[in-house]
Parts: sequence; C-alpha cells; structure tokens
Amino acid sequence: MRIQLSEELVELIESGVSILVGSRDADLRPECARALGATVAPDRRALTIYLSAGLGRRMCADFDDNRQVAITFSRILDHHTVQVKGVVRQVRPATDADVATQERYRIAFSEQAAIVGMPRSVMRRLVLVPSVAVEVEVRELFHQTPGPGAGSRIEPTA
Repeated sequence: MRIQLSEELVELIESGVSILVGSRDADLRPECARALGATVAPDRRALTIYLSAGLGRRMCADFDDNRQVAITFSRILDHHTVQVKGVVRQVRPATDADVATQERYRIAFSEQAAIVGMPRSVMRRLVLVPSVAVEVEVRELFHQTPGPGAGSRIEPTA
C-alpha cells in the first residue's frame, strides 16, 4: 500500500534532521549509513535520499537484492523521530541539482548540530560527492520519538 506523507512529515524530512538509513542483505545482515539529505516527491508518496557512493556501496547492493529500506528522520533539538519503511524504486548517480540539495541539507544539519554543541567545522567534513540518489516509495510510517507511543504506526493521510 502506498502512503501519502502529511505536510508536517514533509517539513520534518526536508529539514536539517539526522537521517539514518538501514538495509539488509539476503542473509539478513544489516547495513546502516547516514543520508546526506532528502526530498519528498510532489505527490508525497515517495522520497529521495542521498548516500555517499563509496560508503553506501554495500547498501546499494542490498537494494539490488531486495529493494527494502528503513529510514529514520530525527530532529536533533527535541528528538522528534519518524521512521519510514519503503521499497527502493531506483538508485542513480546524483545530479548537480541533487548535490545542491545536499549542500542545503548540510548547512541546515550543521545549524541544528551547532545548537547542541557540535562544531560547524565537523559538519563541513561531510563528503557530498560522489553520491547516489535513492528513490523510495513510502509503504509504512512509525512514530519513533522516545517515550509513550514510540514504535506505533502512523496512519496514512490518504
């Protein structure tokens, strides 16, 4: 079942949140990587995340094998966290426009991290190129903010 993201979730996903991506191979061995930004499709039923081409190599092999992905978006300031589970539709090299999106993300992420004490100079070390764009069809949504309700399903808006 395809799910449409709410406007509130789109705002969270496209902001400077921490983005962690999980996959697994055929033997159920997990892989985890930090994404370098995300954009939501106009119909709000899919999103694109950006991964380092080198660090994401094994994860992309997992996508070739089974197309399953879990993506966690967590706002640093208050730990408001949402997990998206979906199916990878396409993995492609990042375009110049994608790299510009990643740079905007890096700036926003750096500002959030700086508020909690992480030096901006550390964030400038994030390597944006070469990178890949991973297009994901949203299938499930879960609340993951610590506390009551963590792990509960978010009901689709449409």
